[in-house]
Amino acid sequence: MLEVAGLSTRYGAITALRDADLSVAAGEVVALIGPNGAGKTTLLNTISGLLRPVAGCVTVDGADLTRAAPDRMLRAGVALVPEHRRIFRDLTVEENLLLGGVLIRAAERRRRVKELEARFEVLARKRTVPAGFLSGGEAQQLAIARALMSDPKLVLMDEPSLGLAPVLVDVVMQLIADLRASGRTILVVEQNAAKVLEVADRAYVMRTGEVVEEAPAHELATRTDLFAAYLGV
Repeated sequence: MLEVAGLSTRYGAITALRDADLSVAAGEVVALIGPNGAGKTTLLNTISGLLRPVAGCVTVDGADLTRAAPDRMLRAGVALVPEHRRIFRDLTVEENLLLGGVLIRAAERRRRVKELEARFEVLARKRTVPAGFLSGGEAQQLAIARALMSDPKLVLMDEPSLGLAPVLVDVVMQLIADLRASGRTILVVEQNAAKVLEVADRAYVMRTGEVVEEAPAHELATRTDLFAAYLGV
């Protein structure tokens, strides 16, 4: 589904991402873990088209989409759940969802809103509430549902548990597991390594802009040496 090869990205003179390789197969949940500043968000933003790489390539379902703009990535089936959720606080829950379906026809968009409100019950209950009044966990569910409006082949999630209470972290991780069970393909950046490794198939570890290790998630979860060296825990 996704192939990233030799990807490098700079902020001015600073190389934030260096020669990164990773892959995600259809139906997989793949985690990207590592300390703050490791380059995880930069990698996700480069894949999604928000940043342009200086080297390397991004292939989605066999199509070379290196340096494609975000709207082209969305049309190609790649949807991003951004860090800090980035919902439209002054718009209602339902209006946020409708914006997520901007590339599809109005009738189909309404149908998908109803489907997602059936899956995310809290969003159905609060469909007319401005999104700025949602709790952190509710806002994260809205951000994920908004990304699903385009029925993407690949969902990119950036720190979905950021700022949430432990009980809500469990809710988000269960949601990722449920999406995987329904056949969704997900690449998730997550600071809470222990939790995301419980729901991922495989994981990559990043440090100082480089991918330094890859293994099945259940194996990495037992690597206390790796957690101490790369995750600082």
